Amino acid sequence: MPTLVHGTPAPACSAPEIKPTNPLNPQGIKSCCACPETKTARDECFMRNDSDAASEACKDLVQKHIACMRGYGFNI
Repeated sequence: MPTLVHGTPAPACSAPEIKPTNPLNPQGIKSCCACPETKTARDECFMRNDSDAASEACKDLVQKHIACMRGYGFNI
């Protein structure tokens, strides 16, 4: 920490943190909260189907959710 001439510490000055804005997600929505409609439909599909059939049965819903997430700029 820098000190002044008489040995007292200088007040800490911090510049405000500037976060870059994602033009696809200007509100800053977190990935857990984005696309609730497609997320719910995908999750319900996996709950309705057994684990062996779920991957194929829910394929379209998974792709829709991925497309929605990418629309917000998330790289999944």
